[in-house]
Amino acid sequence: MNPLFWILIGIGALVLFVVVVVLFNYFALWFQAFLSNAKVGLMSIIAMRFRKVNSTVIVINMIRLVKAGITGIRTDDLESHYLAGGNVGNVVSAIIAASNARIELDWGVATAIDLAGRDILDAVNTSVNPKVIDCPDPSLGRGTIDAVAKDGIQLRARARVTVRTNLARLVGGATEETIVARVGEGIVSSIGSADTHKRVLENPDGISKAVLARGLDSGTAYEILSIDIADVDVGVNIGAKLQEDQAQADMKVAQAKAEQQRAHAVAKEQEYKAEAQKNRALVVLAEAEVPKAMAEAFRSGNMGIMDYYRMKNIQSDTGMRDSIAKDKD
Repeated sequence: MNPLFWILIGIGALVLFVVVVVLFNYFALWFQAFLSNAKVGLMSIIAMRFRKVNSTVIVINMIRLVKAGITGIRTDDLESHYLAGGNVGNVVSAIIAASNARIELDWGVATAIDLAGRDILDAVNTSVNPKVIDCPDPSLGRGTIDAVAKDGIQLRARARVTVRTNLARLVGGATEETIVARVGEGIVSSIGSADTHKRVLENPDGISKAVLARGLDSGTAYEILSIDIADVDVGVNIGAKLQEDQAQADMKVAQAKAEQQRAHAVAKEQEYKAEAQKNRALVVLAEAEVPKAMAEAFRSGNMGIMDYYRMKNIQSDTGMRDSIAKDKD
């Protein structure tokens, strides 16, 4: 026999062995799908390997859909979502859970939610089993929502919001943070519109009704089922504190105005003193002119010695009269 013939026989046998092993692996997966009545072809399973698709994930989830009685979803749909980077197992679990709960959930909507980064299975579970959200969120460092009634008394409230997922608004809908913010705003507004804090303490469910009637779940991915006021505590008297602060501010303003008036009066006093000094200086200057005028009168002959003595006598007499008048007083 030609040695080349045996070489070709060996190569063919090796190739056949490899093909048998590969086909056996895919055959087991196909046979599993066949027994489960899942319509997945053997060639389709083999082609998944070349498309870099995990055939086990596709076949197993296809079997789950068939066993759950869900039709209309093809292996191509599962492959497309797998290649898009989605979590096929999570989406299939959500589809099955929604079907069991009689919740309408389309495959396209489910995959869109999954690709958007939302946990579709958690959303379906929340839609079936509503969850409770604390308001305010304790993780943000605030334990209560503080608001002031019209009588100036501060109230500190805590609420618990029961919500369920609205699958139709899950894509593009606001998250829990928006729900918490809106509920907090509603509580502040409701307390602020109360005439007295006693009315709020007597009827805390009035806050819940007022807030719930506002439709706070609009545009969010949730539907608010109830808002329960868990606790309401009395805080500080904000009204009295504000009045005290206002009184202190008014007192400081009055003190500033008084200080301004005092400074103005001191300045006026200094001005008057300066004016008096100026007038006294003018008098002294005028008195200094008298001897000069007399001397000029003597030189010009307008005034004689006798006239000067008569003037001095008159001055002396006037001074004497003034002295007598002062002694009588």
